[in-house]
Amino acid sequence: MNRLVRLALVAAALAVAGYSSAAAQTLTGAGATFPYPLYSKWFDLYHQKTGIEINYQSIGSGAGIQQVKAGTVDFGASDAPLSNDRLKEMPRKIVHIPTVGGAVALVYNLPDFKGQVHLSPEAITGIYMGKIATWNDPVIAKTNTGVALPATPIMAVHRSDGSGTTNIFTTYLSAVSGQWRELVGANTSVSWPSGIGGKGNEGVSGLVRQTPGGIGYVELAYARQNQLAVAAVKNRAGNFINPSLESTTAAVAAAAAALAKDVRTPIVNSNGGGAYPISGLTYLLVYKDMKDPARARALAQFIDWAIHDGQSVAASLDYAALPPAVVKVNEATLATLTANGKKLAMADAPMTSGAR
Repeated sequence: MNRLVRLALVAAALAVAGYSSAAAQTLTGAGATFPYPLYSKWFDLYHQKTGIEINYQSIGSGAGIQQVKAGTVDFGASDAPLSNDRLKEMPRKIVHIPTVGGAVALVYNLPDFKGQVHLSPEAITGIYMGKIATWNDPVIAKTNTGVALPATPIMAVHRSDGSGTTNIFTTYLSAVSGQWRELVGANTSVSWPSGIGGKGNEGVSGLVRQTPGGIGYVELAYARQNQLAVAAVKNRAGNFINPSLESTTAAVAAAAAALAKDVRTPIVNSNGGGAYPISGLTYLLVYKDMKDPARARALAQFIDWAIHDGQSVAASLDYAALPPAVVKVNEATLATLTANGKKLAMADAPMTSGAR
């Protein structure tokens, strides 16, 4: 039986069972700002193809997780996967759907400096610990030989809201610094030893742009949109790497085997020689068993489109597409989704006309 016939049969069966997605013309989500440039594009394309409108609040991973917990949205979005303990706090079982990989860029504002700043893990940790106060500090100068760094005071900018971007960044700092791991740790929100806070990737970008000597961490698309200078970062192999589509893809690829076992595995400080070290996956958070069959099916269909056709859009916005091994894990997860205990049969489910 060919695929089109199978799809038609499944569509008919699901319609009889009450799984028609026609009643679910709008879905709601909330969370991460990190993937918002891509998600915004996805939602627009998907609406054009299917008529399904997805209203998404880009309010930060922490707030998105809380909205999922409260049941006020159909899905959450977070760059910080939920730990086993956090999963136990949810009213029902949550599944993680990784969507793409992205780079957290270190952006800086040195108006009179014409070169590119190269930063080691020691320098980054020292800046955010408040131990490195000027741009010509010996620790920074050590990896920027042959250039005259200014004596400009450093202003470290961090997120003020609960943030998956912060989780990726602090997970990196915890991986490269035992002191950071013991004193500060990794989370969506931490007690920062120094610096000032900005809300969202937009807020951090804005503060760095307005502050000579400022440095902050943002998703790569925000760095490019704001035309901010971006530092090259020394990776685990000892190479200075720029955040890019290629270097993020290398980081994801190096962790593919581990991700196939648990998609929540961090990909910071990857072994790959060309891997950008401050990279991470971003996730959709979905209840395994949903209450509204039509909305559940519409959401599952969108996710199916996103992890397949939607991946072709990622590169244009500097996000790394998922490795095939991770796509297979997502497909298996989608096959387990239910509504009121009834499986959605996504393995052969039809997409709304024109979606795939």
